[in-house]
Amino acid sequence: MKLGILTAIFDDFSFEEAVDTAAKMGFSCIEAACWPAGGAERRYAGVSHIDVERVISDEAYRNYILEYTGKKGIEISALAYYPNTMDADLEKRAANIAHLKNVIKASALLNINLTNTFIGRDQNKNLEDNLKLFEEIWPDIIKYAEENDVKIGIENCPMLFGPDQWPGGQNLMSTPVIWRELFKRIPSPNFGLNFDPSHFVWQHLDYIRPIYEFKDRMFHIHFKDIKLCWDKLAECGSLAYPLDYMIPKLPGLGDVDWGKFVSALTDIGYDGYACIEIEDKAFEGSREKVLKSVEQSKRYMEQFVS
Repeated sequence: MKLGILTAIFDDFSFEEAVDTAAKMGFSCIEAACWPAGGAERRYAGVSHIDVERVISDEAYRNYILEYTGKKGIEISALAYYPNTMDADLEKRAANIAHLKNVIKASALLNINLTNTFIGRDQNKNLEDNLKLFEEIWPDIIKYAEENDVKIGIENCPMLFGPDQWPGGQNLMSTPVIWRELFKRIPSPNFGLNFDPSHFVWQHLDYIRPIYEFKDRMFHIHFKDIKLCWDKLAECGSLAYPLDYMIPKLPGLGDVDWGKFVSALTDIGYDGYACIEIEDKAFEGSREKVLKSVEQSKRYMEQFVS
């Protein structure tokens, strides 16, 4: 397994600074954030360490990225862009899909051949209508990925945290039941998972068993933790906004059993990329705190991934 870091946490770092930091800390890889220019709609989004449009148009820039990461001994595990490609706003939807296709193309040109993203969801439609929408939108995206020899790793975050995403959330690919349905509707070998166990913790789902069932779909792994606040959950219930009863934390500071999780990954022979994702408010506010959070997370996960 290759231990890395998702660069979204380095939001005010340049590409070179992000790579240098990862190399200095001893990571094997980075998952490079590739949002379009123009600011973020949510925390930990809107970060761009690689300009995918420039990758497509500028061979010298492509070569620079490859040479710089190679010189530092850092691989790029995947290009990361997590939008809502099924947004009810058709203009946003079209822009998100267009940029996702640019990310896919750039991933091919940089010989990475993996793009991590979300399926998206129209949060005001029910599951059945969203499945129909998936069948309208995603066959073309997966076909484009196949044509470029790029795999698509879908993160399993429901993207339902507070009132902005209510009632249905903004990512359909949230549970094993839905995974089975989507993989049945698009059985492409290029369509798989970027699996993050923390999202199953607050949904009260088993995050070990799916590793075995979906072992051939495990394209990439995220190491992020979640702490359930049982006293709050006892007051508001699981139908409240999830952020009312859970907190994203650094690996080791939440409720994921990382020994069992990594053990299951080794059972299936997973030897791909596993990137730490940091979304812990306790470590925000300065570069010093961010760097501390990355160092602490890496030190903890090295118990399980050398």
